[in-house]
Amino acid sequence: MLNFFRRMVKSKFGVLFTLAALAIIAISFGLADINGLSQPGGARGATLIEVAGEGVGENDLRQRTRLALDAVRQQQEGLDMPGFLNAGGFESVVARVENGLALERFAEESGMVASKALVDGQIASIPAFQGFDGKFSQTNFERALAQRQITPEQLRTDIARETYAQWLLTPTIGASQVGDQLALPYANLLLERRKGQIALVPTRVDASANPTDQQLSTFYGNNRQRYTVPERRVVRYAVVTPAAYAARVQVTDADLQAAYKAAGDKYAPSATRTLEQVVVLDQALASKIAGQVKGGTAVAAAARAAGLEATTATDIRQSAFATQTSADVAKAAFAAPQGGVVGPVRSPLGFHIIKVTGISQSAGRPLAAVRDELTAEVRKRKEAEALADAQQELDTGIADGATFDELIADQKLQAQTTPALTAQGINPDAPGQAPDPRLATIMQAGFAAQDGDAPQIVPVGQDGTFAIVALGRIVPAAARPLQSIRAAVVEDWRRQQAKLAARRIADAVVANVGRGTALRQALGAAGVTGAPAVQTVDVSRAELAARQIQLPPPVELMFKLKQGTAKLLEAPNNGGWFVVTVTGITPGDARKAPGAVQSTRAGLGSVVGREYAEQFTNAAKKQLGATRNAAGLAKLKADLAGQGAVAE
Repeated sequence: MLNFFRRMVKSKFGVLFTLAALAIIAISFGLADINGLSQPGGARGATLIEVAGEGVGENDLRQRTRLALDAVRQQQEGLDMPGFLNAGGFESVVARVENGLALERFAEESGMVASKALVDGQIASIPAFQGFDGKFSQTNFERALAQRQITPEQLRTDIARETYAQWLLTPTIGASQVGDQLALPYANLLLERRKGQIALVPTRVDASANPTDQQLSTFYGNNRQRYTVPERRVVRYAVVTPAAYAARVQVTDADLQAAYKAAGDKYAPSATRTLEQVVVLDQALASKIAGQVKGGTAVAAAARAAGLEATTATDIRQSAFATQTSADVAKAAFAAPQGGVVGPVRSPLGFHIIKVTGISQSAGRPLAAVRDELTAEVRKRKEAEALADAQQELDTGIADGATFDELIADQKLQAQTTPALTAQGINPDAPGQAPDPRLATIMQAGFAAQDGDAPQIVPVGQDGTFAIVALGRIVPAAARPLQSIRAAVVEDWRRQQAKLAARRIADAVVANVGRGTALRQALGAAGVTGAPAVQTVDVSRAELAARQIQLPPPVELMFKLKQGTAKLLEAPNNGGWFVVTVTGITPGDARKAPGAVQSTRAGLGSVVGREYAEQFTNAAKKQLGATRNAAGLAKLKADLAGQGAVAE
């Protein structure tokens, strides 16, 4: 199981994608998660994954990787393809595809059937396929699939596949019971105590060293990815703001009269009252309270004496009070004089006793007095309506297959084009220029699109402002020419030479320690000058865990070595090489610390279900004869990274 722990943390995206096959992705996360579907039509390319006679082609896997990157970008804006690949994203996508296909085949061979009705019901529940009324919309369904070049049958296939995975793995992944005998070895490891020493062999860069042209060319070729400019995109867009429609909006006298009339009682002469009331379900009790109030008792006091509570309606109109009570109750309350007591009057709520504590009269406001106020309201509303109409027309045009240029011309908008920018909005050709924050959402949409995709409408402002966005051009990741960055490459070469020199010294230190020489003496024998400090560590795993800090890599390495051995670990930022050695190991005995076994059981219980699910999936792949085309996968990964073909 410790191997499982190590595998889990090996890739930044490993858990996200490898375990994604454990849930019905298209259902749980909406439209963004139907992105793993097969590419329709066209050549499949070389078969890269095969399970029980069914293969996944190069084009399919290429598309899945790109769409997986788009999904991760929703959580980590600015991530590009090289960064995704370096973090293990490609391997995770491959594992997810292979696992899903294997579980589907295993389920079918076991007699499981995901019926069409079941799959269609799950499709109908995806929010992206629903209209404003919350019901399935065939128009939205077809539009969404067309934008991603996915057929309904392909969607159903992937949902069925994820359904099989859920049926097979949900009972397993929920397991959490771990016995004492299983937990004991891991508890012993937690209590194990180690003594060791750590020293740094530093890197010292020789600023006078200069490579030959051949050396520099070879170094540049071997490290081309370091000088690769990430994928950039040119995005075409037009911003649509409410102000753009201000000049088109005219407020007429008829508009003002209609708005004045629609305002109802807002500007009309009105009488309002302040009313105290208590509502009683029993008529006899209501009559008793009414008598007390008419005799001078306050409404609130009479209500409290009966175990009830009075309420007050302040400056309320008759129509509003009728809505709260009933027409008869309101009519009686507004017919009474100042200080008058009404009731009991019956309504569906019970019997009302009401006292009039205040009367006010408003003369109202004529249209002329509120003309400016109404003009501003009507103008704002008509601008919003014009903006909404424009968006609806653009939506319709997109659904009808209109191009970006046609949409812009139809709405008389001003089209703009970005430079070739990264996903973060950075222009590598102008490194000193800060990214424009206004382009963040637009570039995000541009990087989510593929060649041939329809334009998108993207909200870019709180006031309703939106942009229509279309992908103009994709600039693939490519290395800068050597001559344009020669000085930087020379500096990198010098640092590499210093690193290699430090490595040779560190290797000699490790060899001497392996022959029984103490670390400090081994450093001197290897010619390490400056008497580098040797740090002594004496600690148990449990003590480190209790500190709740990230374990320093040299200390982590110390817990993987045998006593009397040494090993190298590269220091960050080209700082040199750590030499780590273990001088003593005291085994832990968790039988003398029952609490350690209990806590270890709890910790293992939180992940044991995943281990079972992984082993089940691996067994299914083995039984079905799952195979991978290693050379083809390596070539595809290199192509995605912009490196071209890999060497054989």
